[in-house]
Amino acid sequence: MTEKEKNDFFYVCSLIEYVARQTQNRRGVIVKILGKEGIEKQLYDAEVNHCLSFEQVSDELIEHYKIQEGDFDTITGCKYTVPSYLDIGKLYSIMIEDCAEPGKEVEELLKIFASFISDKISNFQTDVYYQNPNYLECSYKAGYLLD
Repeated sequence: MTEKEKNDFFYVCSLIEYVARQTQNRRGVIVKILGKEGIEKQLYDAEVNHCLSFEQVSDELIEHYKIQEGDFDTITGCKYTVPSYLDIGKLYSIMIEDCAEPGKEVEELLKIFASFISDKISNFQTDVYYQNPNYLECSYKAGYLLD
């Protein structure tokens, strides 16, 4: 991946996290709604959208895709500081870069966000997010959290 592509994936992963938090949806729900074409469009638009606020782009996505309010609230009631949507976006972009075959990054994004690991990372009442990215990648590939 080029540096530009890495930045675009970081932006789109952060945007998915932001939209999911705004709408209280699982991250997999958001990528399913966007679909492959929607993800590819967001990657294409990322360079321009970097200049806009996440709030504006999120509002536009929610409206365009008619994303409904969910019940997956991972923020309210957290005892400790919640990692930022940018921190989570960076984690996902690293996982995509490390796990995807060249040219298959969009497909890997869809798989990672739809997998069990996404809900585990989003549970901010645990320390899963803070685990080593290699551990998260190996757990993702295994299909369960490794001991």
